[in-house]
Amino acid sequence: MGKIEVKKLHTFLGHNESIYALERVDERRFVSSGADGMIVLWDLTSPDEGEVIAKVPSSVYAIHYDTDEDCLYIGQNNQGVHKIHLSSKEEVGSIQLGEFQIFAIKAIGDLIWAGLSNGEVVVLSKDLSILKRVKYANDRIRSIDVNEEIVSLACSDNTIKIVARESGEVQYELKGHKNSVFTSKFHTSGKYLISGGRDAQLKVWDTNAEYVQRESIAAHLYSINDLIFRKDGRYFVSGSMDKSIKLWDAHNFRLLKILDKHRHAGHGNSVNKLLWMDYRDLLVTCGDDRSISVWEIKFAE
Repeated sequence: MGKIEVKKLHTFLGHNESIYALERVDERRFVSSGADGMIVLWDLTSPDEGEVIAKVPSSVYAIHYDTDEDCLYIGQNNQGVHKIHLSSKEEVGSIQLGEFQIFAIKAIGDLIWAGLSNGEVVVLSKDLSILKRVKYANDRIRSIDVNEEIVSLACSDNTIKIVARESGEVQYELKGHKNSVFTSKFHTSGKYLISGGRDAQLKVWDTNAEYVQRESIAAHLYSINDLIFRKDGRYFVSGSMDKSIKLWDAHNFRLLKILDKHRHAGHGNSVNKLLWMDYRDLLVTCGDDRSISVWEIKFAE
């Protein structure tokens, strides 16, 4: 591996509080949300022109964009899910799920899965009818990811639940983290799952060998809040409460680069969410410092 060049291209400002969620709309546009309840649309080709799509009264930790309907599913804490048409900015539906925080929203096929702070997953149709409500954990469902017919749930009871997509039955319960698991993501090949959480460890689970733990990496100083793979599966990035963003080789799990405030004018507080965009292969990050950073990463490939 040759030298990796990193350049911070833009800082998007506009949120008044911590930013918790980023969601891709198309190859160059994405939306953000956070503690201020604002849903903002950004364009990587027009970095100074954020557009407020919606404003809700409480924090939004989770958003999902549905391409077919051009709609955003917004998880408003303690209020449920709002469905907003992106182009018209009109609310086209909503449902109350109880006074719970919503940490994850994921479209799986024609269904919407929402992870709640009481350990439940609520499965909704796209017209926001409740189809199923299952309690998988004794604490928060922090993230939802899918690989073909298998769903991974990162839970705050220190476990990861591996669930059959159709039946909803738990196939495996992964125990290895010492504290709350904040994120679990399948590699693009589906051959392994990586997880991270409050114990600052990255765990690698072999999906072809009944999810045996293959690696345990002391990756950060504080909680790992999110991780994301590049589209080709060669690299992944982790973001942490320790304010750093770390770039890793996805095949040998070697640390390649650290992006932080001192060396690269990175975030001044916790890094909460990551997004790897198709447009110019740019990395987008956000955090508690109320800012969104856009990074150009050039690999000597």
